[in-house]
Amino acid sequence: MNSLNQFLKQGAFALLGLGLVTAPAHAVNITTTSNANVLVNSILGSGITVSNVKYNGASVASGTFTNGLSPVIGIDTGIILTSGNANLAPGPNTQDGATGNNGLPGDANLNSLIPGFNTFDASTLQFDFTSATGDLFFNYVFASEEYNEFVNSNFNDVFGFFLDGVNIALLPGTTTPVSINNVNGGNPLGTNAKNSQFFNNNDPSDGGPFFNLQYDGFTKVFTASAKGLSAGKHTIKLAIADAGDSSFDSAVFIQGGTFSGEPPKSVPEPTTMLGILGLGIFGATSSLKRKQQNKTVAKG
Repeated sequence: MNSLNQFLKQGAFALLGLGLVTAPAHAVNITTTSNANVLVNSILGSGITVSNVKYNGASVASGTFTNGLSPVIGIDTGIILTSGNANLAPGPNTQDGATGNNGLPGDANLNSLIPGFNTFDASTLQFDFTSATGDLFFNYVFASEEYNEFVNSNFNDVFGFFLDGVNIALLPGTTTPVSINNVNGGNPLGTNAKNSQFFNNNDPSDGGPFFNLQYDGFTKVFTASAKGLSAGKHTIKLAIADAGDSSFDSAVFIQGGTFSGEPPKSVPEPTTMLGILGLGIFGATSSLKRKQQNKTVAKG
């Protein structure tokens, strides 16, 4: 597979050199906002009523997005919550460790997911809701600059969706949280991978970028769900933060209109930039230095 990717990349670059194709003009479009009502209304679907909406985090850490289909994350519109700067999300991937440091505290719920570590630069969207159907569903994608270098390490950013205090950002059919260490292509890539069928590699140190997104890796589209909720109000907190220090951004994208009492419709898989060669491809990337040594020092 690596040989095939290299062959396709070389052919694509040759076509660019001949001027037969141009780089894709489209990348995910981010509009930063910390207005909690705007954020919630951007994801709200049918059968759900919300109240007591509040956002905690930096104003640049959250926002709405459009144009998220190929060659990006596979969902078109929605909101983004990050552990740094949402404006860093659009591709192409020109950095191996894009970072926005907001100097803000972490989140106690997220700390509980990574015992022994503190979180920083948390962004949280919290609100009460009632479901007319007694169920809850929404689609999301998790992305991080900590792929692939910090897979299977302790230096992992963290996110969660806390429904009445319990995290429902889980691998399908399991109680395993979605995280860098639980969904990846391995470190080195292809070694000791976990649930790699749910992972998209975009790391410029590992053959990428393949997608028009800054983050070095991201998950397939997952659906968070909870069925048979008791009658009345429930509380949910959508949260993400850096762990251990404030270096290297992570993000969670939540699909617009899918925070609903009904299951969301299926969504397309993201298409690589090479996969849409006829529509234009991204040219050669700059030579980038791996970040392992620097981050190991920073983490102490």
